[in-house]
Amino acid sequence: MIKIWTDGSCLGNPGPGGWAFVASDDKNIAERSGNEPDTTNNRMELTAVIRALTASSKKHTEVEIHTDSQYVKNGMESWVKNWKKNNWRTADKKPVKNQDLWIALDEVASGIKIHWHWVKGHAGHEMNERVDELARNAAEKIK
Repeated sequence: MIKIWTDGSCLGNPGPGGWAFVASDDKNIAERSGNEPDTTNNRMELTAVIRALTASSKKHTEVEIHTDSQYVKNGMESWVKNWKKNNWRTADKKPVKNQDLWIALDEVASGIKIHWHWVKGHAGHEMNERVDELARNAAEKIK
């Protein structure tokens, strides 16, 4: 099983943003990051997981995702199923924010057994601190 840590960063919200992931299979470690000029923190959090799963899905059917985003974790574990049933509307009938990314994440996650783990951000967890640094650096490149 592969272990993946993800994070998103935004300098202003909205503003320049960065996403990052670190993936490890206990033998190899891969780090990836990227950015967007005008985005939000939640969009970067979602993008980080999409990019990580896209990169690993051809080789791994079971992954651990470690994220400091309750938005992403709760969305995938609790909300997406009902959003899809309600034609991508929330419980109060409003359109789901970031629908394009939720749809993309739902698609890339299908067929992969994902174990979601929430990590408290900025609490000294080595891998979470690393992806935070990568995401922030990516955002700062377009500041």
